[in-house]
Amino acid sequence: MHPEFPLSPDLIHLNHAAVGPWPVRTAQAVAAFAQENTLHGSLHYPRWLAVEKRLRERLQRLINASETEDIALLKNTSEGLSVVAFGLPWRRGDNVVCPLQEFPSNRIVWQALESRFGVEVRLVDVSVADPEAALLGATNRRTRLLSVSAVQYARGLRLDLERLGAACRHRGIWFCVDAIQQLGALPLDVQAAQVDFLAADAHKWLLGPEGIAVFYAGPEARDALSLNQYGWHMVEHCGDYDRMDWHPADSARRFECGSPNMLGIHALDASLSLFEELGMAFIADALSRNVEYLVDLLRSAKFEIHSPQAPERRSGIVTFGRRDMDVALSHRRLMDAGVLCAPRGGGIRFSPHFHTRTGDLERAVEMAAAFAEAG
Repeated sequence: MHPEFPLSPDLIHLNHAAVGPWPVRTAQAVAAFAQENTLHGSLHYPRWLAVEKRLRERLQRLINASETEDIALLKNTSEGLSVVAFGLPWRRGDNVVCPLQEFPSNRIVWQALESRFGVEVRLVDVSVADPEAALLGATNRRTRLLSVSAVQYARGLRLDLERLGAACRHRGIWFCVDAIQQLGALPLDVQAAQVDFLAADAHKWLLGPEGIAVFYAGPEARDALSLNQYGWHMVEHCGDYDRMDWHPADSARRFECGSPNMLGIHALDASLSLFEELGMAFIADALSRNVEYLVDLLRSAKFEIHSPQAPERRSGIVTFGRRDMDVALSHRRLMDAGVLCAPRGGGIRFSPHFHTRTGDLERAVEMAAAFAEAG
């Protein structure tokens, strides 16, 4: 058992694609922050601001942003995508391209533009041999933005972000990435992929709390967005409360209209300290080995793997099933037996992480096979 994840022996956690467990250090950071509030109130607020600064630096390194000014701390992925959707200057007849198989967060926000601004949303089936070609083939001269999840939530398809980003840059199309199913599981480089906007919650593979997310926008990209939320924290001189003249912060802090989520900041900073200690290369390799072992176990148990198997397409998500399997019933039985998982993509979705034990994978597959055979 990994010392940072003393999970209950009655639980097999295979649901990092939904909500991941906290490391011990994260729980300790939250407890210490709560205790400090109880005993000292906000006496040490300058120290809290130092943690906030450190978190922005950690996030900058995690996604390889060019500077911390590119990083905003928002509430969740949906808020970040909404900042983009309702900040860009749309013209009637413009279109947005995104995958048909998207999680609702990266679909509804664009569909909301249709009635308000006359923007067409083009949903593209990416369950094809060349999903990038399909997405790019749906663009035309009126395409203003391509928005994709780096990894598709249901079956774990990983897209080639660098290919998409290069094509978008060449065609003058904004490139927006929902990174929630990749950050913390696999490396992601916004500069290499020429990403304009990125949003990702902390509560999945990053092993942090709900209620805090990273939003990335480089200088040119953030200048293209009009603001729809205003408050004391988003102005350039946010500490000068008596100042009557103001303008939005030059940095991505302009998208943070009010007081920061200091509790979430302390928690996510602690979680990311573990990622930095271990290194994303180690984490991605350990996760890849767990996924490969899991796939082998499932195949031996006569399950069909719905998730992509090519190494460049794999992620931390493994969705599987059988033709005669009752997915809802099997899922309920697995949950009752302590296997935390989800019904997705026409099957059962297992999503282990780097810390998942091989013995737990073996037990989970044994139970899944028994339940499937029981009918």
